[in-house]
Amino acid sequence: MSRAVTIAVPKGRVLKALTPVLARLGIDAKEVLGEGDDRRLIREVPSVGWRFILLKPDDVPTYVEYGAADLGVCGRDVLLERGFDLYQPVDLGIGRCRMVVAMPSSTATLPDPPRIATKYPRIAAAHFAKRGVQAEVVFVQGSVELAPLTGLADAIVDLVETGETLRQNNLEVREVVAEISSVLVANRAAFKLLGSRARDVVAAFTPR
Repeated sequence: MSRAVTIAVPKGRVLKALTPVLARLGIDAKEVLGEGDDRRLIREVPSVGWRFILLKPDDVPTYVEYGAADLGVCGRDVLLERGFDLYQPVDLGIGRCRMVVAMPSSTATLPDPPRIATKYPRIAAAHFAKRGVQAEVVFVQGSVELAPLTGLADAIVDLVETGETLRQNNLEVREVVAEISSVLVANRAAFKLLGSRARDVVAAFTPR
């Protein structure tokens, strides 16, 4: 019997958003999502020959790149920030948002050089470098919007879904760096070796 196809998925709302995919395959969502106090991190689904490993979102591409998982679901922001070399066969359309440059509404232009606060230092530095700007990038975690309000930074690079948090803190979007959503990724070698089984996973995950 061939081994199970291993799929790395992020715990939380993205995993719940995959319920329609499971339903199309006739998989009871409880087999993957669990219920009650189920803390198992590996969920076997022998009916389709798959197994799911549940991870923190940032860890998904690492497991796929190193071959601990054949395929995975992760945000495009993680791929861009950390430079993973993974095959990306499907945009799942889950968790759509934008990565943007935002600054106080009262600020007309950025100083030269600007100081940028972000959770995504690689993306931010590359974005400004393309414009010939050598920005000073400050890494922060959580409440990035505070940085320009307290004088820590002139602007931020962050993910925005509705923009409501920016508005309530008198910040506004000045540039869109990238469109972000969750994508299906695959280990390039594993994808070739799995052949039609990998293509079956892609077909199942392709939005209808």
